[in-house]
Formats: sequence, C-alpha cells, structure tokens
Amino acid sequence: MSITRTIPLAIAIAAAFAATSASAQEVVRLGNLKFAHYGAVSYIKEIAPKCGIKVEEHTFAKGPDVMQAILAGELDVGATASEAAIQGRANGAPIYVVAGFAKGGARLVARPDSGIKSIKDLKGKKVGVTRGGIHEVLLAAELQQAGITFSDQPGKDVQLIFLAFADLNQALLGKNLDAIMQSEPQSSQAINKGFGVEVMKPYDTPIGEPVRTMVMSEKFYKERRATAAKFMNCFVQATKTFIDSKPTAEKYVREVIFKSQITADDFQDAISNSPYTYDVTAQHIQITTDVMAKTGVGKMRKAPVASEWVKTDLLDEAKKSLNIK
Repeated sequence: MSITRTIPLAIAIAAAFAATSASAQEVVRLGNLKFAHYGAVSYIKEIAPKCGIKVEEHTFAKGPDVMQAILAGELDVGATASEAAIQGRANGAPIYVVAGFAKGGARLVARPDSGIKSIKDLKGKKVGVTRGGIHEVLLAAELQQAGITFSDQPGKDVQLIFLAFADLNQALLGKNLDAIMQSEPQSSQAINKGFGVEVMKPYDTPIGEPVRTMVMSEKFYKERRATAAKFMNCFVQATKTFIDSKPTAEKYVREVIFKSQITADDFQDAISNSPYTYDVTAQHIQITTDVMAKTGVGKMRKAPVASEWVKTDLLDEAKKSLNIK
C-alpha cells in the first residue's frame, strides 16, 4: 500500500475513533446561577470528561428562569434555590430534587446610616429583594414572624422593592433603599466595601438555613439513568473537591466565575455564610413548601408533597461509591 493511500485511511480511522469517543461521552445540559455557593456545580463541567460525560453549562439570572428552561426541554439538570423547584413542581413541572449543594447564602444588610439593628427596625423602611427567590421567602417569613406587614405597594409597615440580585447593591449604595435581603457574595461585598452592615442572617424561621437544590427532569432521571448516575457521581466529586480544598474552590470561583471581580475576603466571608454540601431532605423541602404557602410567596397551583418528588437514591449511591458519609 502506498503512503498516499495510507494517509486518508489513517484520517478515516481517527475520525471514526473521535466520533465513537464523542458518542461515549453523553451530553448533560446543566442550568446554573452566578453565585459563590454555586461554584462546585459549575466545577462539574471541568471534571466531567473523567466521569465519562460532557456537561454544557448555561447560566441564568435567577432560579425560576432555570425552571422555565427545564420545562421547555432545554435542560436536563438545574441548580436553584428550593423555592423555584417547589414552585415549579407545584405548577406541573416534571422534576425531582436529587441533591442539595449549598446551604444558607442569605443576609439582611442595611445602610450604615439607617439605624436598622433588627428586623423590627424595618418598619417604615424600603427593603430591596429579588422577586420569586428564596430570599423573598426568608424575608416574608421573618417579617411575618415579627408581626410586620409588607407589600410592594405603599401603606404597609414595610415597602418591598423588587430588583435583580445584581441591582440590589447599587440601590443600597445609592441610598435608594434602607436595607436589602441579598445573596452571596454580594452581601459580603456590600459589608466589606463599607456601604452595608449586617443586620441578621435570616435562619431563625422554621426553614432554618435554606438548602439550594439540584433538580433533574423526570425524563432524564428515568430514561437516561446511567448518565444521570454518572452526573451525580461527578457532582459529588466536584463538591468534595471544594469542601476539602478551599484554595481550589477560591481560585475557581474568584478567577473563573467572577473574573477576579471579588476579593479573597469576599469569597471567604461568602462561603462562611453559604457552605457547600451534598444533602437535602424531604422534611426540609416540606417545611419550605409550608412556609411559602403561609406567606403567599410563590404562586402554587397545588402545594406539592415533598416525599413524592425528593429522590436522593442517585446521591446515596454516588456518596457510597466514593466512601462519603
């Protein structure tokens, strides 16, 4: 066989091998948010080839947007706060909660000159929060627990101003708001830059520290079981890396996700208030559902029963295979 005939044959064999390798690595479409405590979820795509899959990450502004993309069939898996998952399931979204990936991640921050020292000092004030997020649920629960009325219209004890997470700090800095219920690392940034002071971490309601949830579409969970198991194994590996190696977590979140726009102090303060985890329980999701129903936050056609759609078997198998308690 001549050299000229050998070269095309070699190219054809290489192309066939590449095609086989690509098909072997199934694609998982992942929806995520841009927060410090969502960093381990983002890291999954970096180690996915070792898990035998390819992960395509799509970043959204807020949890309900992730749910809409799952409903539209554009995602297989999504990372979101629990309230978006609950609201989605309540309104017919075919999803399961399969893991937790962070807890906490909320802080009530006030202007230093506002005189706000506790939740009761919010009377007569304007408070910013992102509509439809777990932060709105937590704020409503805290105000209700303190006997304080609230609305986005004037006339109640507290006037809520709904803004995107990215705009809350600017509104506080510009003195357009008295306080904000903010996520991480934005609340840590406000405090470290001096235009905000911590009033409280809102974890004394029945919800406690809210758990961020990993959700899968029922179709992905049921019909692509082997790939779903690989993804969950990869999630556990990524999370373990971030829990065990804080320098790795910090470098990835600060440099890759936030492009060096947050400081080391911002990151460390943020993660101290929103530690990475693996776990979620049906009980926690049920309590959060009950609080949402009580406060009226989130439109639910029918409140879902957590035990029917919290499925942690894939997580349990992944943790067992990696010797994680």
